Amino acid sequence: QVQLVESGGGLVQAGGSLRLSCAASGRTFITYVMGWFRQAPGKEREFVAVITRSGDRSYYADSVKGRFTISRDNAKNTVYLQMNSLKIEDTAVYYCAADPYGSIQTLAREYDYWGQGTQVTVSS
Repeated sequence: QVQLVESGGGLVQAGGSLRLSCAASGRTFITYVMGWFRQAPGKEREFVAVITRSGDRSYYADSVKGRFTISRDNAKNTVYLQMNSLKIEDTAVYYCAADPYGSIQTLAREYDYWGQGTQVTVSS
């Protein structure tokens, strides 16, 4: 089992940047595929990005491609989401999630472990 704690959210103007972090407990972090999701008020949770165990491959939602970058540091048990050129529509609670089964997944139901979320608000 793994516990996930997100940080780094906040209020930023459109066009700005934020870097989210997700710290994982335990010594098995490298065995998890890690993903980022977000949920805006009144909307379903949606996929943002995912990264493989080793960090050699990543995949993004079309809405964030070219603006967001997911990365991980297995020595620090941490996954990151660098968000640049933020838009108002990026406003949401952002969650990191861990998938122990090793395959790249974009569906929230495939992830077994979730953090508590961190709020990102982009203003005009």
